[in-house]
Amino acid sequence: MTGHGQALAADFPRAVLHHLGTGVVTMDTAGRITYANPWAERLLGRSAAEMAGQDAHDLLHRRSDGGPVPREQCAMRTPLMDSLSVEQGSQEFFLRADGTTLPIIWSTTPLLVSGRPAGLVVVFDDFSLYRAAEERMAAHTTALEELTARLNLLADVSSVLMGALDASGRMRRLLRLLVPELGDWAAVALCSESSGVLERIAVRCPAHPRRARRLEGPVHLPVRSRPAVARLMGAEEPVLLTADDVQDAAAPLAPVQGRLFERLEGHSAVVVPLSARRKHYGMLTVGRSGDSPFPTDAEVRLLSDIGRRMGLVLDNARLYQEQRNVAETMQRQLLAPLPQVDHVRMAARYLPAQSAMEIGGDWYDAFLLKDGVMALVIGDVVGHDLKAAAHMAEVRNMLRALAWDHQKPPSLIMCRLDEAVTNTSDAPMATLVFARIEGPEGGPWRLNWVNAGHPPPLLITREGDTRFLSGGHGPLIGMSATLHLGLSWPDAYEELPPECTLLLYTDGLVESRGRPIDLGMAKLRHHAAVLVRRLRGGTVDDFCDELLKRVQPSGDDAALLALRLPARGAGAPGDQGPEPPAQAPYSPAAPDRAAPGSLQEDAPVEDPTRGLREE
Repeated sequence: MTGHGQALAADFPRAVLHHLGTGVVTMDTAGRITYANPWAERLLGRSAAEMAGQDAHDLLHRRSDGGPVPREQCAMRTPLMDSLSVEQGSQEFFLRADGTTLPIIWSTTPLLVSGRPAGLVVVFDDFSLYRAAEERMAAHTTALEELTARLNLLADVSSVLMGALDASGRMRRLLRLLVPELGDWAAVALCSESSGVLERIAVRCPAHPRRARRLEGPVHLPVRSRPAVARLMGAEEPVLLTADDVQDAAAPLAPVQGRLFERLEGHSAVVVPLSARRKHYGMLTVGRSGDSPFPTDAEVRLLSDIGRRMGLVLDNARLYQEQRNVAETMQRQLLAPLPQVDHVRMAARYLPAQSAMEIGGDWYDAFLLKDGVMALVIGDVVGHDLKAAAHMAEVRNMLRALAWDHQKPPSLIMCRLDEAVTNTSDAPMATLVFARIEGPEGGPWRLNWVNAGHPPPLLITREGDTRFLSGGHGPLIGMSATLHLGLSWPDAYEELPPECTLLLYTDGLVESRGRPIDLGMAKLRHHAAVLVRRLRGGTVDDFCDELLKRVQPSGDDAALLALRLPARGAGAPGDQGPEPPAQAPYSPAAPDRAAPGSLQEDAPVEDPTRGLREE
């Protein structure tokens, strides 16, 4: 019935089948074709009249290669034997009139007339369209998975390259990511900027780990090979090499790549230049061995991207080191070499901050005054940058001039310095200890000092007894005059026993992000006491070096100034005893500088902490 209660026309079902956009074929109980709609004719390239009366299985059903399908394996005929079965599938093929096979998606159902079996109905359509869509979807999924894997690999590579390890450590971790993900073996060779020597700093090959380790080290480059290596390092894109390219010992790249291919049994490799900002740092080689296929274009592009990242990291490390060297050189130029006076022995150490931009305002100073008294200074200007270092130079020079010109107690010198910094400089506040070592040659000696908000000096006796000298405390330099507080710095005095060690230091030695200053000062006091007893007979330089190893300052820059007095009567008139060991020429100050008043002018100086910082 229609929506208006009218009966359907007798030819309505045939009209539906005629215009249906899906192939329909009917069969009788013997499997012979009794009807085919126009869409079936179109899909099969056969007319309904041509197909009528023929066995549908023999005429149409085929394998994908066009071969016949055994009748007993035909799932579409099942409803002929069981009038209740409904079958469907998408792995069958029909034979077209032109001899080609048509992949079909199909469904069969029994055909009942007046409730009695009359054959079956096969509904089918061209499955190639669906299959192509599935294949495209599978290809898109595979491409997406590959892209995700590459992005994850790049993220891991970036994480390794941005790590805190040195270049060799980072490259070793990087090769663990690349092998076996992108190759069977890999190597990184870097060119030293100072010497120009090419060195393999990391080689990885899980199949031959011992051979890989032996391949690390400097690479000897004959003169004939250097232009080819330079072109390779300066190339804009990766270069694909095969074993044939380097097996001849006379080949230009054989000295660099030939041994890798030979020892690691490689058949091909991608060589990626490591460059950035017109600087060439070396090359990354990722190779294949055995049955591994040649790298794809996508893998080469990925390695190229990794190479660019490596080049930028190496270039940033170079720029960082240059900046650090500039800042450290400036800092050392501002530090003073130590004077060499009588039997008193001194040593100083300066450790720059771990960050290049945290080169700071820490300084030490020691100089002779007009009256022959030794002046000692340890200080720290607020700030952690080059500006702080420049302000440190201002404050240091002001203090030197005031101390030389005014033969007055340290307390008055501090008042003058506070006023001068406030009124003639834009330097921020500073902490410092200013001290005078008073007494004749041979003793007795007295320390006269003031402390402007600085960690207190540490006194260590010959026997290892220790005491912080907490007297003489006053406000920071630049505070009292600026705020019109009228504060002062009281003079403090301490009798210094013979052969004692006086230690002045900045907060970078005892304080860090993970260690409060109280704990750091207790650690400093403990190690100083132990070392004085353990290094009895050693020099004050030995004491400073061992103390730095034990305290292990980190983060901020740190300055250390140590003074050791001789035995009582040493150097006095009539003294016949041997002189103490000569003061070492070491100094954290810039080389080729000597302090005014030294016994040895233009004394050679070294930085004994450089090896400690480079470890």
